[in-house]
Amino acid sequence: MNSLRKTFAAALLVGSALFASQAWAQANVLRIVPHSNLAILDPIWTTAYMSRNHGYMIYDTLFGTDENARIKPQMVESWTESGDHRLWTFKLRKGLEFHDGKPVTGEDVIASLQRWGKRDAMGSALMQFVQRMDTPTPDTFRIFLGEACGFVLEALGKPSSNVPFIMPKRVAETDAFKQIDDYTGSGPYIFKKDEFKPGDKAVYVKNPKYVPRSEPPSGTAGGKHVYIDRVEWNLALRDAQAQVSALQKGEVDIVEALGFDFFETVKADSSLQLPKYATLGMQYMARFNHLHKPFDNPKVRQAAIAAFAQEPFLRAQVGVKALYRSCKSMFICNTPYGSTAGSEIQGNMKKAQELLKASGYDGTPVVLMKPTDLASIQKLPDVAAQLLRQAGFKVDLQAMDWQTLVGRRAKKDPPDKGGWNMFLTAWGVFDVWSPIANPTMDTRGEKSGWFGWASDDKMTELRNQFMRATDEPTKKKLADQMHARAFEIGTHAPVGEYDQPMAARKNISGFFVSNNNVYWNLKKNGS
Repeated sequence: MNSLRKTFAAALLVGSALFASQAWAQANVLRIVPHSNLAILDPIWTTAYMSRNHGYMIYDTLFGTDENARIKPQMVESWTESGDHRLWTFKLRKGLEFHDGKPVTGEDVIASLQRWGKRDAMGSALMQFVQRMDTPTPDTFRIFLGEACGFVLEALGKPSSNVPFIMPKRVAETDAFKQIDDYTGSGPYIFKKDEFKPGDKAVYVKNPKYVPRSEPPSGTAGGKHVYIDRVEWNLALRDAQAQVSALQKGEVDIVEALGFDFFETVKADSSLQLPKYATLGMQYMARFNHLHKPFDNPKVRQAAIAAFAQEPFLRAQVGVKALYRSCKSMFICNTPYGSTAGSEIQGNMKKAQELLKASGYDGTPVVLMKPTDLASIQKLPDVAAQLLRQAGFKVDLQAMDWQTLVGRRAKKDPPDKGGWNMFLTAWGVFDVWSPIANPTMDTRGEKSGWFGWASDDKMTELRNQFMRATDEPTKKKLADQMHARAFEIGTHAPVGEYDQPMAARKNISGFFVSNNNVYWNLKKNGS
């Protein structure tokens, strides 16, 4: 009898230990439903936010931007600037190591910046001033400028697409217009390439050798402390209602981009929370392809902008009045360069019809790409199609998943050969508030880094003047001129601003204002 009791007791102990082990393992896995599928793993090759977010998991940056838009050192320990502002010397902090065990050196930094500078709007602008870069010691790199410019640190600390992530030299030497296939970083997480299944899941594990900074996290700056052993991105769960149901059941921990229709549902659920991770909103934008008919004609682009009243877009896509606002500023309202210069044309359907008729539009269909799996923007193309048709356009609305759209928008082929005429997207404030960072203001035609390939010498000259300006009144004046010119030539159409809510279970803590989707500093308390 005693032996039976002992056997039973032992079994209970084993069972309890196993349960505790499973509970611990569950508590150390953070399950996230990101805003879209992850298909492109090169955050320099594309501006897609999924690729940017993937980049933040596995790479680190030289500088970060805190929640108050101040530039702070990240991989950099210290730096100096020469009296004539033309020589910048940076020293890397100790403990920087790639996932393969090799130290991060100045050579890795230089190669990474060179590749980034060929794709990013602000990176390309900076490289116009760079004469050369070198690394006098392994933990030091220098940037020599041909002439002084006022945005070196702002560029190196750029917090959103394209982020100047630091990669190993061997990876960064990949052609900037080809995707990398080696995802070795030095950031807080390690990408599990062997578990990656596009359309299903992406897995990241804690980098045990990562040395975080001592400062508290803020924006993309500060200490990147990791308290979770494993992060799983659920790429298959794309239906907004199914996402909320999974969150309520505890099957997932975070829904990165909550469907607007479910905002009140989550708000009323005591087991869920709406974390405050952003203080700055997002901008919706319609982008034209300037290479092909009908939008190779600026008068046709003007007609489309005139047709695009913002309220119909915002009402249909967001719906929750507290989460959206009309704003005709391409540089975001209530920011240093917020402007409405030249925007009077927008939101006038009668004017749109007159402009289209006067443009000589010949009925060429507008191939408008519509993402089917991105809840935050998937209704926008339907509104655009309706407004364009009211103005007199013929529209070919083509549905596809977001990652297919991201791949297709990089193509310069004619629309009837697999190309496109228009797509709509959303930008974070830090991507568009500056006339240098805003990719739509890079109007160097096919030499420009962003899809749509606008070409305008006057805008390019204004942008060059802005880069060289050092006093704020001059910058503001130039920003207004660029804004008016952008509406005049029809670079794109801003279609309103909104706040994107995130939803999470109550047992997830450590959220901070990042104005991005980053996943360090989080803790999971039980399950």
